[in-house]
Amino acid sequence: MNMMREFAVDLEGDNESEMVKELEDGVVQLLKASDECTHLSNAIQSVGNEYQPGEELTNFSKLFDDKIKNLKAASSSNPENHPWLRQFREAIWNVHHAGQLMPGEEQEDIVMTSTECNLLNIKCPLTGKPVTELSDPVRSMDCKHIYEKKPIMRYIRSNASQGRCPITGCPKILRQDRVVCDPLLKIEIDEMRSMNKQSTRADVIEDFTRLEED
Repeated sequence: MNMMREFAVDLEGDNESEMVKELEDGVVQLLKASDECTHLSNAIQSVGNEYQPGEELTNFSKLFDDKIKNLKAASSSNPENHPWLRQFREAIWNVHHAGQLMPGEEQEDIVMTSTECNLLNIKCPLTGKPVTELSDPVRSMDCKHIYEKKPIMRYIRSNASQGRCPITGCPKILRQDRVVCDPLLKIEIDEMRSMNKQSTRADVIEDFTRLEED
């Protein structure tokens, strides 16, 4: 996603508006495809957890279709509201309008920058590991917090937890079939790794600069 944004910024700088629009449409389609994959993955998990064989043959095709339809109906996801699309559009806008509000944006709105991270928590609350070091990261579909898979599944199954999200102050009750590795999670974690590396490089450069000044 970062590469698409950077490529679009270069194109906007060259006034290639049509190609920028095509890239933006591609981002929207990517986000829609991600939602579809998430619904399918969740439907498979849900059917696997809930299915009970009966006397009659099961129409699994209809079962999956109904489950996906229900998941879509319950979902509030909208690609137009996704932070990535907002960041993409903001990066394009800033090429020629840096410092100006985007159309429809009020002065008091919180403006997201292209370097903001979409991850709600940077450490797994159960293991204490940074999310960038998790071997099998998963995310709650309800509260969007991130965990290491095996510890959070054990936590959900434990009677003591009552399924409440282990993040302090989060009231959400977790369900195993709604704590998944959605298609965008690993991409977002990779973005965080890249941001961390860039930040580290900047700190090193700053340290060297200070040494030279001394």
